[in-house]
Amino acid sequence: MERFLGWAALVMLAAIIAAILRGRADWAKIPAPVWFHLATIGTALVLTPAILWRRRGDSRHRVLGYVWVGAMALTAIDSFTIRLTNRGGLSVIHILSVWTLIQVPLIVYRARRHDWRRHRSAVRGMVIGALLVAGFFTFPFNRLLGQWLFG
Repeated sequence: MERFLGWAALVMLAAIIAAILRGRADWAKIPAPVWFHLATIGTALVLTPAILWRRRGDSRHRVLGYVWVGAMALTAIDSFTIRLTNRGGLSVIHILSVWTLIQVPLIVYRARRHDWRRHRSAVRGMVIGALLVAGFFTFPFNRLLGQWLFG
């Protein structure tokens, strides 16, 4: 499962990078919170395979994990400042942001308590839900990355 999730994160990262490069004509019009959001989610996507594919429990895993949960939390917090497509309000996707903000401390807590089964399950859920599913829904044609990638 970890192998697949790592590769899926890299595919998502490649799609985001391709969209950003294709949208370079619009870069100046993009507000800072969107760039921050892309940077934090990019950080999480880069770290996902690095964390999932290597040995667990050592100091490097812990450091990368703290950076990963930090990036996930910052991405979720920043999502509440992005109001491009929903005319100033919140959308259904923000449910994932709330879920992320609940799960991040639980992931750390479970790791620190050596509850590896629940820690691993929560990380897998975050990768699937908050990275891959949420990432997929940034590509419909009426959304910024979708316009850049397919437009």
